[in-house]
Amino acid sequence: MTTQSAQRQLTAVPFAQVTLDDPFWAPRQEINRRVSIPHMYQMLVDTGRLSAFDLNFTRKVPSPIVLIFGDSDPAKWLEAASYSLVTHPDPALAALVDAVADKIISAQQPDGYLNTHFTAIQPEMRWKNLRDWHEMYCAGHLMEAAVAHFEATGERKLLASLARYADHIGREFGPAPGQRRGYGGHPEIELALVRLFHATGEARYLELSKYLVEERGQSNPHYYDLEAVARGEDPLAYWAKTYEYCQAHAPLREHTKVVGHAVRAMYLMAGVADLAHEYNDPSLLAVCEQLWENLVHQRMYLTGGIGPSRHNEGFTTDYDLPDETAYAETCASIALVLWNHRLLQFAGNSQYADIVEQTLYNGFVSGVALAGDSFFYVNPLASDGTHHRTPWFECPCCPPNVGRILASLGNYLYSTSADGLWVHFYAQNSARMEVAGQSVQVRLASNYPWDGSIQLTLELDAPQEFAVHLRIPGWCDSWTVKVNGAAAQTVAAGSGYVALRRTWHSGDVVALELDMPVQAVYANPNVRQMQGRVALQRGPIVYCLEGADNPIVNLDRVLLDPAQLAAFVVDQQPLLLGGVAVLRGPGQLVTEEGWDSHTLYRRNRPSSTQPVELVAVPYATWDNREPGEMRVWFRTA
Repeated sequence: MTTQSAQRQLTAVPFAQVTLDDPFWAPRQEINRRVSIPHMYQMLVDTGRLSAFDLNFTRKVPSPIVLIFGDSDPAKWLEAASYSLVTHPDPALAALVDAVADKIISAQQPDGYLNTHFTAIQPEMRWKNLRDWHEMYCAGHLMEAAVAHFEATGERKLLASLARYADHIGREFGPAPGQRRGYGGHPEIELALVRLFHATGEARYLELSKYLVEERGQSNPHYYDLEAVARGEDPLAYWAKTYEYCQAHAPLREHTKVVGHAVRAMYLMAGVADLAHEYNDPSLLAVCEQLWENLVHQRMYLTGGIGPSRHNEGFTTDYDLPDETAYAETCASIALVLWNHRLLQFAGNSQYADIVEQTLYNGFVSGVALAGDSFFYVNPLASDGTHHRTPWFECPCCPPNVGRILASLGNYLYSTSADGLWVHFYAQNSARMEVAGQSVQVRLASNYPWDGSIQLTLELDAPQEFAVHLRIPGWCDSWTVKVNGAAAQTVAAGSGYVALRRTWHSGDVVALELDMPVQAVYANPNVRQMQGRVALQRGPIVYCLEGADNPIVNLDRVLLDPAQLAAFVVDQQPLLLGGVAVLRGPGQLVTEEGWDSHTLYRRNRPSSTQPVELVAVPYATWDNREPGEMRVWFRTA
């Protein structure tokens, strides 16, 4: 639990200082750059989301809600494209990024307001429905885009524009007489304002973020009730029935469970984690810890997906984790990564890194096809063969969100602290950073996640004493570590890490060997939908069966015997699905012997089974071939 301090002890190494060249992520980053970012730009053009900033569009009122928050989609695209420019300079993309930045700036009003719908279509409704209409959400994504644009180009024009918008919001909302008490129904601006503070150095943006978090859920009377009455609506007629949907049911420090819309909850908590550090507020960190415990131990899928329910795009009750109807929105997994990465920096507790890894390798990257031009909004853990990625969505929040995470993936690999270097993830890369006051270059060589052999080579200008902290993943039960070929003395260093504390010389090599067997995974007995079932995992990768490899009438007829996992063979397939390790092993198949179309039930005679050879592929790569069934959880033999 929290101590009296809520200051982060670690600082993440920026992605600009990390170059990924591993077989898993590097090709995906390249596809993101060459295919996904141009594809998303064209879709933004085709759907009018970019031309909206010209302010000469018309639409019916009330408009579809997804068009009301359309500004957020170009913002996320601009963020993704800006990150791509940092690692892969591209004059054509740079010119496009600059043009989009100018287009956004052109829509700003004299008072600093910047939202296309409420400027061009419903100016009389500006700030009239914070609960539903996403003005602050769009503002937050525009602010994040502005920070990314500034960091990528050095140009301050978009940053200055969004700082003006933040100032406008700060004049409108706050505790002073004449200000509104409100806060956005879709959190995002809270974390964005912290980023704006760091980019500008202006503490008023940090104070505004703190106000929006502290005011959230306050009653006597509730702000959303007041604004509903002002619009002539009955607050009791709220379509979502409860303010849990937008995490405004109670003041933040009274929250005990993650509730409501999953993306909103995770963005909010990412902002709360930032504020806990900025204000050294243990009470905010304590809320993060309590909600994290509830989420990870009662409300999260094996893949890192969160939010089982379509009706609220979010949470229901503890242990409610159906597989075939799982919603598990891609954006929710992304927001989960953002929150856990922030929590990781407080004390180097590997439980947070475990969640980031679990999500990135499974429920996040499943959101984009290997070809880079189609996407999942929803990520179920079973499919009858009718669920597929599509090039775009009516609500296209997920594609550019995937794009910005892939482009900045290097953010998640390393941190530094007062006493050394922290290695969180083992994708092959080269990186540079400052450790204990000296420049250090790192070369990490691996075939991760297909192999657990990792080699870390350090290059220094002069010998230096510090600690190298190596994360031992939660899935790993056995490991060894050597330095320059000799068994190394290690000490515990934070939960889930070991530390090698010594004087390092240029050319020193750390070899970490993580045992990576095929493992059976079981669900808590309270997860009623998964009882009597088992899933397959190897390293961080969750596996599934697809109809493409297993021509079985119904994959739910497959039975797995956990005692036979030792018989599964790991088969490296460099030409399959971009290069993956598949699992091949024995199972049983329930047959239709003795059954016919006239027999729905029969007494005293169970179905028969027959042996079958199974091929399992990584869940993240499913639905990249011919349509067919998919399943993660299987009945046990």
